Order: sequence, then C-alpha cells, then structure tokens
Amino acid sequence: MGIMIVGELINTSRKAIKEAVEIRDAAYIQKVALEQEQAGAHYIDVNCGTRVNDEEETMAWLVNTVQEVITNTPLCIDSPNHKAIKVGLELHKNGQPMVNSITAEKERFANVLPLIKEYKTKVVALLMSDAGMPDTAEDRIKVAEDLLPRLLDNGIPADDIYLDPLIKPISTGHMAGQEVLQTISYIKEKYPEVHMICGLSNVSYGLPNRKYLNRAFTINTMSFGMDSYILNPLDKESMRLIFSSQALLGRDPHCKGFLKAHRKGLFED
Repeated sequence: MGIMIVGELINTSRKAIKEAVEIRDAAYIQKVALEQEQAGAHYIDVNCGTRVNDEEETMAWLVNTVQEVITNTPLCIDSPNHKAIKVGLELHKNGQPMVNSITAEKERFANVLPLIKEYKTKVVALLMSDAGMPDTAEDRIKVAEDLLPRLLDNGIPADDIYLDPLIKPISTGHMAGQEVLQTISYIKEKYPEVHMICGLSNVSYGLPNRKYLNRAFTINTMSFGMDSYILNPLDKESMRLIFSSQALLGRDPHCKGFLKAHRKGLFED
C-alpha cells in the first residue's frame, strides 16, 4: 500500500470538533470525515478522549455518525480509556479497525490486548512503559524489546503492529529528532514486518514556522523506514511530499501512487 495515512482531524481536543460534538452537529463531523477520505486517508481517527464524563457515549455517537457517510474506509479508535475503545470496536463496520493505542504499561497492556485479539485489529503500539516516556534511542529500544515480543507471542501479526517511537520537541532537546531516527532504524532492521507510525507535529512544538519542520521531518523519517503517519491529510504540501518521497525511495512500484495523486489534482494549487 505504500505510506499509510491516518487522518487526525476528528479529535475533540480541536476546538471546531469539540463544539460540533457538544451540539451533536453530525453534518460537520461527516464533512470533516469525507474530506479526509477524499484527500487520501486510509484510516479516519476518532478521538473524544477529552470527554472524560461521557466518553463512551460520545464515542458511540461519533463512530455511528462517521460510518453513515464513510463506508469504505476503516476507523482508528483512539482513546486512553479501554472501555471507550471497546464501544467503538463493537460498532465498527468498515474493514479492519485500528486501535490507538497499547503500551508496555502493565495495566494498559492487560486492558487493551484482549480487545485487539477479540476484534482482530491493527494496533498503534506506543513506546511507553511504567517508567514513563523514554528520552534516548536506547530507552525506546528497551521498551520495544519488551513490548514487541509480548504482542507477537500473543498472536498479534507483525503486519498489524504500528510502533510509535514517541516524538519529543526539538525545542526541549536538540537531539530529540535524531533519537527517533535511530529508533526507527533499529526496529526496521530487527523487526522488518512491523510498521512504524507517528504524529509529526510534536517535533516542532514551541518553535515558529512549525509546518516546515514537520514536513522536513516527514522526509527524514521516511528515509529511515517510517511507513505510516497520523496527520492532517488536507495539508496538501505534506501529502505532496509523502507521495513524492515514497516514489523516490522505491516504495511506489511504477510510481502508481504518485500518478494517482497527480490525476486526483493533489499537485495543483
């Protein structure tokens, strides 16, 4: 499939989505979902984790609302609450769902693993442990060497695992980007069938001209083996870079993806 894109826009941490959810504006939610699908998203992320008092009810409404118009693209059920994840998975209709996320944290792993197995989902696996968020590549690899074997030993296919190395802002540590690239390189060499996924925006947090840092880091990570992204697919410039880079890196046989994007007008302003 080449690069896999998870559209990130249906998230109640975003003001417009928060307001639409509060008044149950189904038309707006459906518009955002359709725009992401038409822009090339392979999964539509659904996240209402800020709704701590009614997240399960809101998750049900969001999943049903999106699936009224999105009939071919599966959803990524995204929540820190395993009960909300279960609600979303129970209602999911379109192909193989994705869960965001599982970690090496003891409680989180125990709560989410049964859902992945029961619903045969793809899963975002965050390199987080009970020790907290790792800083160095070595710390990340240590978590990966705990988390990945446990997932594989529990029968989760490598092709269904999307490892997130957890990007930190370069504004708080100038080597933060390099630590991620080293992690990607190690994982792709040792576990070639496991996918790598990330949300890019955190790398530029606290700095001006963020979009340029995010786009540059997209190319950096792709060159090291990143093959999936959680991003805004309506950002044409980022999507152009992704389609162009995968063609140049030999991940787009006969440049089919690049040519398809061209025919869809992605390279037109």
